[in-house]
Amino acid sequence: MDLNTIPFARSSLLEGLIFTGRYRNYTNADTWYPSWASDDHLYSPWTDGYILEEGGRDESFNDDHPAYACNSLDLLGRKAATAQARIIGDDPLNLRIENLKPRIEADPTPYGGRYPCGSLVHDGVWYYGTLCLLADWDARPNDWDWHYLGPFVGFRISRDMGQTWEETPHTPYAPLFDENPYLGPIKIGKPHFVDFGRDMQRSPDGKAYLVAHGSSDPDAKNNWHQGEHIYLLRVTPSIKTINDASAYEFYAGQDDHDTPIWTNDFARIQPLLSWKDNLGCVAATYNPGLDRYLMCVTNPIEMGHYDALFLEAPTLTGPWTWFTYLERFGPEAYFLNFPSKFISDDGLRLWLIYSANWSDRQHSGDPEGSAYALSIHEVVLSRI
Repeated sequence: MDLNTIPFARSSLLEGLIFTGRYRNYTNADTWYPSWASDDHLYSPWTDGYILEEGGRDESFNDDHPAYACNSLDLLGRKAATAQARIIGDDPLNLRIENLKPRIEADPTPYGGRYPCGSLVHDGVWYYGTLCLLADWDARPNDWDWHYLGPFVGFRISRDMGQTWEETPHTPYAPLFDENPYLGPIKIGKPHFVDFGRDMQRSPDGKAYLVAHGSSDPDAKNNWHQGEHIYLLRVTPSIKTINDASAYEFYAGQDDHDTPIWTNDFARIQPLLSWKDNLGCVAATYNPGLDRYLMCVTNPIEMGHYDALFLEAPTLTGPWTWFTYLERFGPEAYFLNFPSKFISDDGLRLWLIYSANWSDRQHSGDPEGSAYALSIHEVVLSRI
């Protein structure tokens, strides 16, 4: 990658990040996006793999899926489902993963897969979103990836921290934002809640914000890990509002005075960031030590080769500037996020969660320790 082609300004605050070499892998599953709850535990979705009874052993992936397994499409006699876990502990190198049974079957029809995405625990309620994916195997017979983003369906709700669930009133046929990949590219693809700290305590206005990747161009690469736009939306979270599209506001650009425009009209939504076919899966975290938002974006080049882009901004609406671009990170690292629970007081020492190498689960990883797991790595940010 020629860094001069990155269409965003370079950060004037951060020079880059360094991996310290300290890491730990937990479980043999992916899709880990933890939310820090008021009880001081982290709660996260997970899927496409298995959790060993001990919850913390680090071992190579076993395609027989021993122990407690879950998959987001029909596989090995199991129906498509999503799962959830409690992550206990203050030391990233010594966490306990407590699986919260049962996995929840989630029919993807008329699509091919149903996956976890935006997950938030707030005021003792867990909001757990799912999305669908679509493949065109006849048109792309030699490609075993999902080809298109399907719709974000909606949120199931747990009032008892994952013990029981109330399913979303929405379905893949009638999703929350009424998007249909057969009619046009998805915009709110794989949304994730911005991490505002414990019980959302650092939200600037009490609202929950979500970032999502997608596209407005029918010819763009728009699948589970690729897109050309990043979008931003917000809602005051409650059991009443979370599945009500009319309760949401969508970022719609800025006015002539550079003031962000928010609208309830989904048709007026505008990208927060754009880069043709070079953006993808996204997450954002508020870093109180720096008083900055950090954003992680996956940029898949090809199967087995993913790059990662890291940006920072003083507000969620920007201006966003980049400080690190990692080529062949993982070398196939995805679902990147900085859990706010593990940010140092000065904001410079963090732990990066991701999964890696889904197309070759036995890959040794780059950096060392990158694995198909809840893979957590210590990083240090350097200031300019």
